[in-house]
Parts: sequence; C-alpha cells; structure tokens
Amino acid sequence: MTSPFPHWLVPMAATLTQDRFTGPEWLFERKLDGIRVLAFKHGSDVRLFSRNRLPLNESYPAVVRAIAALPADDVILDGEAAGGFEHLGPADYYVFDILRLDGRDLTSRTLDERRAILEGLPLRHPLELVVSLDDPKPWERARAEGWEGVIAKRRDSTYEHRRSKSWLKMKCEETHLFVVGGFTGPQGKRVGLGALLVGYYDGDDLCFAGRIGTGFDTALLLELRARLDGLETPKPPFARGKGLPRLRAHWVRPEVVVEAGFIEWTGHGKLRHPRLLRVVEGMSARAVRRRPASRRTSGGGMHA
Repeated sequence: MTSPFPHWLVPMAATLTQDRFTGPEWLFERKLDGIRVLAFKHGSDVRLFSRNRLPLNESYPAVVRAIAALPADDVILDGEAAGGFEHLGPADYYVFDILRLDGRDLTSRTLDERRAILEGLPLRHPLELVVSLDDPKPWERARAEGWEGVIAKRRDSTYEHRRSKSWLKMKCEETHLFVVGGFTGPQGKRVGLGALLVGYYDGDDLCFAGRIGTGFDTALLLELRARLDGLETPKPPFARGKGLPRLRAHWVRPEVVVEAGFIEWTGHGKLRHPRLLRVVEGMSARAVRRRPASRRTSGGGMHA
C-alpha cells in the first residue's frame, strides 16, 4: 500500500557514548565528518536538504543528477556529503539508509531490512554505499587510521525521527596524563568519590583541566579514596583555571598521576567527556605538561 510522499522528514540522530563494545545485534559504520544530507526524489523532482532543512541542490548538482537517474518513481535516502570535508574517495554522497522506495514507507522496517533494500538499489558515481565494518574492535581501527569515530546501530531498530540510543556514536578520543589535585565526595549510591579534579603543570603552576567522573569500578573508587585521604590538604593546589567546585570538594597534594581519554579540549581549556583509563605509577607529577591536541576536521557531522 502506497503512502503520500513526504516533502520533509526529521533525520534520526545518534547518541554519544563512551562505551566500547561489539555484538551480533549491532552494525558498525565509519563516522564520516561532512554534511548530513537527506535526498528526496519524487518523479522527476529531486531535492537535497541538510539536517536543518537547508536546500543543497546547488551545492551538489552531480548528486542531484545521479539520484534523478535511479530506477525508482520515488525514493528518500539518508547519508553524508563528505567530499568537501574528508578525502575518502571519488564519491560526493555516501548513503547509509533508505526511508522510502516506490511509495513504500520503510521507516518502520528494521535496519537490516532497510539495508537489504538499499543494497539492491544501483548506486552509481558520485553516490556510494557506506559499508559496514567487520573489524573485531572497530574503534581501534578508527583511532589508528585517524577517523572521527564509529557509529554503532542496532540491527533491529526502526528509523526514529529523533536522537536515539539505537544509534550510538563512538568518537575517537584524545589521551593525556593528568595530575590529581582533589576530588569530590560521592552522592547517592556512589562510593569512594564522585569525580577526580585534575590538571597539568605549566611552569610551576598547576592548571585545572576539569573533572573525571567515569571509568571507575567500585574497587578502584574505594582504593583511590583511601589513597587520596592520605594526601589531603586544606587548600586547592591549582594555581590557575576556572570552575573549581565549591561544594563537597577535597584537596590533595598533587602526587597521583592518571591517564584519561576525552573527546577534545573546550575553548575554556577543559576536558570534554573525559573518562579514566588508568592510574599511572612511578611518574613525577611535575613532568605532566599539556601537549598540543591532535587535529581533526569538524563539520556538520554524520548522524550528528
């Protein structure tokens, strides 16, 4: 049964996660860094829109022509125009989903069903299908090859017109060493501590870089609390940096070094989405200095 052709659909968006996992119920794709584009073909009319519904036909005329040539009366595709941001190959439009084909609304179908239909569509240059990854640890490949990250999608998920946890984005992390200058007390059912307050040295100044509140198990929370209690001091050791907590803060002598993973530095010099990776033993805290962040392109973002 055919349904009326929609002239706009809100694109599905992925939810950021710091978890790293695999499983047969998930499909993994490279996270491209370009412009999210929905392509609508209705008869001879083709229209490209950004995720904010900005018209893009004039920006990608070759894509418009290629979609017009598809053997379908009507079709709606979801994908990424990445040519202007990443040099991934000759294609201009990387397609990862199909929402409609020949009068059929496909958004209630599972991802596996939609992918099977999409794979049957003869995409020609400058269109290209986004392939699924078969790496056992796709996020490690992403980091090794300098990708922006990885998208994980539940194979049984329908297409939701909102941000969803059925699509998860794993962004590549920076890693860095930090000095612990304090911690916050636990709340609720949390034990040991709430978050580590960390920084790095610039000359003789310990600069505050933010809080690390994830990456712990119960044993490590209790172990760190016992260790830091023995280093407690009445005043904060941080000489520079804004945003120090005023409530439930405990200050310690800056002797413990940890390694953290995080997405990026903010414009205010703080860590975005940090998580603890490990406690570093046998290293002088004074040797911990901020190094330049690695450079990655930034654009509209695939599945953003």
